[in-house]
Amino acid sequence: MLPRIGSPAYHLLLAAVAILILGPLGGISAAFMNFSIGFFIGGQVLAGILGSTVTLPYGPEGRHGANYMQTMAASVAGMSGMAVLAQAMVWLGLPEPPAWKLALYFMSIGMFGVGVGMLYTPVLVDRMQLAYPSGFAVANILRALTDPNLLKRSVAKLGGGMLTGYAGGLFALKLPALAGLGMSPSSIAALTRLSLSPSTFGAGLIVGARIAVPALVVALIGKWQTPRLVSLGWLEPGEPFRKIGFIIALGTILGAAVLDVALILIQAARRFRLKSGPVEGPAADWKRVNLFRLVLWVGFWGAATVFFGSQVLRQPVFFLAVAVGLSFLFVLVNGISLGISDWNPISSAFVLTVFILAALGLRDPGVGLLCAAILLIACTEGGDMQQDRSTGWRLGTNRVTQFRYQVIGIVMGAALAVVLAKVFMHSYPVLRVDQFTHPHTGGAQQWQSAMTYKLVGALNGITTSQPQVMRALRLGVLLGLAIEIARKLIKRVPAYQRALKTSARARAGNFLLDAVLLPSPYASAFGGFVELPTVLWWTAGGVGSSVFDYAQARRALRRPPAAAGSLPPDMSTMSLIGGGLIAGDSLAALSVGLYGLIRTVL
Repeated sequence: MLPRIGSPAYHLLLAAVAILILGPLGGISAAFMNFSIGFFIGGQVLAGILGSTVTLPYGPEGRHGANYMQTMAASVAGMSGMAVLAQAMVWLGLPEPPAWKLALYFMSIGMFGVGVGMLYTPVLVDRMQLAYPSGFAVANILRALTDPNLLKRSVAKLGGGMLTGYAGGLFALKLPALAGLGMSPSSIAALTRLSLSPSTFGAGLIVGARIAVPALVVALIGKWQTPRLVSLGWLEPGEPFRKIGFIIALGTILGAAVLDVALILIQAARRFRLKSGPVEGPAADWKRVNLFRLVLWVGFWGAATVFFGSQVLRQPVFFLAVAVGLSFLFVLVNGISLGISDWNPISSAFVLTVFILAALGLRDPGVGLLCAAILLIACTEGGDMQQDRSTGWRLGTNRVTQFRYQVIGIVMGAALAVVLAKVFMHSYPVLRVDQFTHPHTGGAQQWQSAMTYKLVGALNGITTSQPQVMRALRLGVLLGLAIEIARKLIKRVPAYQRALKTSARARAGNFLLDAVLLPSPYASAFGGFVELPTVLWWTAGGVGSSVFDYAQARRALRRPPAAAGSLPPDMSTMSLIGGGLIAGDSLAALSVGLYGLIRTVL
């Protein structure tokens, strides 16, 4: 009863499932995560698994259809995460443009970003063959899900996580309603202070203790040093550490990025020379891209971004054009970083762009937001384009068809970003409150909005005269650079590397180095962006995940290898449950938000 592979009905089926089910699911999760904790997971794994339930009857060839669907769903999710740009406009006190104008602008940038990302794909994916770890994981998952038994086990773990996340999310969001069930106000206040967050706990399950613990270290240091920061005039009495901590944390990311980007470019040059000969890979028919049409695509949407930004949103042409030009550099650099380290530094691209625009005369935070948004969206979608192409390279999926699915997802995601911004901010007025001016607003513990906090704070600090902010930023840059240099020097010592291979005590010391003594700025910065209760949930998830994985590894040593039906490494139990918790929590927020919105309208 299913349509033939490659027929119009086949692509209509895949597009309908991706655009109506998988895309909105990933989009809701991405927007919710950015509003609540300040970063998002694109949902490729969830979309790949659920999409495979549709293509499973096709057998091994169904992996291409599942890849098309996860590509489209990831585009929707990535664009939906940009809903925080609308929130940042509210925090800055800017007039909210009509929804269609903002969606049109976002769509133009997204189309431009995927074009630039595709422009670099023959170099980064085909010639250099960068790893793109997440793309590799998705490729393995789609291969594995041709097994019906494995699919059943995966969906069961995801479904369990989603139900738990949904129940926990409803409980956290509807705590005030418990007063009607007889609970005392003091008990409800105590539960509120716990800031229950299934999505934050689930994200911690995915990243593990090595990434989660450093955030707790920074948050505790910030708590300890808050009185000193007040005495220095960097904070006012009663203000939370993250009011200045996020600037220091952002500086550490920039400092580490200075070193890492330089090393990445050196490594990329070496890989390019090593891959100078013909590359063994998939057949040329799916690798072939019409370069002339692609250049026209990039030129058209780059010009459209400047046109819509200037004529529709009334932004200066000069700053828009500079931002479009910088996108060619940052999409390449971020793509190399994503391909080697699985890290896409979109925040660094945004902030560095604001620095450059400020040096060219920028003084208006609103102009800085809308112009630097070009880098935020272009680097997100360009990196996602390259990552998806790496999955397609490993599966042999048709590149041109995959590109078409992605651009359709951009259109849906741009509209959904604006809709979700309005739905969430209408249903939860706390999201409209500038947490810089009102750091103790009720409900701010539940909605940290760390991405918005970071963007708005950077704009305020860079474009206005606030000496303490610039001093904090310089301190962060020096700390990040020093920490990253020390980490790399230590880990390059041959004796240290030999000890890691032979000594359990050395491996424990290496974990202590990564998590507590010299944690990576990319991991530890999260502790400066959000408040302590959120960090505690994040850390609990990371520690719980690592303890579970350690116990499983010890158990595997005592039983025969290759147990039948076991999950592949890229589909660990913790990652599946964590993804389910995030999806369930976001769906709970959407349910409560839509319910409140309908009640308001009626």
